[in-house]
Amino acid sequence: MSAPTGDTLEAMRAKAQQDHRDLRRRIDRLSDDAIDLILRGARSHYAWTDKPIPDGLLEEIYEITINGATSMNTLPARIVFVKSPEGKERLAKSVKPANLPKMMGAPVTAIIAYDLDHWKDLPFLFPHEDRRPMFETNPDYSADTAYRNGTLQGAYFMIAARAVGLDVGAMSGFSNAIVDEEFFAGTTLKSNFLINIGFADETALFQKLPRFSFDQVCSFA
Repeated sequence: MSAPTGDTLEAMRAKAQQDHRDLRRRIDRLSDDAIDLILRGARSHYAWTDKPIPDGLLEEIYEITINGATSMNTLPARIVFVKSPEGKERLAKSVKPANLPKMMGAPVTAIIAYDLDHWKDLPFLFPHEDRRPMFETNPDYSADTAYRNGTLQGAYFMIAARAVGLDVGAMSGFSNAIVDEEFFAGTTLKSNFLINIGFADETALFQKLPRFSFDQVCSFA
């Protein structure tokens, strides 16, 4: 894919700038209710109702997620939506016993993974400058970029799922090695963490745990 140049590039830039101005005029901030839904009042969930999730809703979550910013637009995250009984049984091999009911009870569990060869797609994702040499001979930098930005995309995914009315419960209590062998053998993909998705059964919730105050963890320089 070739990068736009000249008048075409200037027109695209002007449109992008005006689109952003229009957006900020239309919405200057989220409502308190919206902020509560996606973060401030949101909870990690451990039990689920049997209400199914339409595939179209999963596609919508992805469409929101993919618009989040990543370094050089690398977009290294790859997602496997585990929803079939067979898929759940494969994933269950990796999950610690205490987490097994959480995963098996969720309508869908998303494996948030990242692609070590993400940089090979840069001619499409970052067409105006060839940044592939930065990664091609530096696998440690490539892996670090993939892990950091793939994790960031996982956070976008959680917020997106809550924004469209679903509940989530992220999990790290599993074996990445087993997931990689079961789902990504022979590929350049590596698992990062799991996100259970569904409509929560709130009876499993306990009180919200403490948070630090601004003054405890923030400073000015």
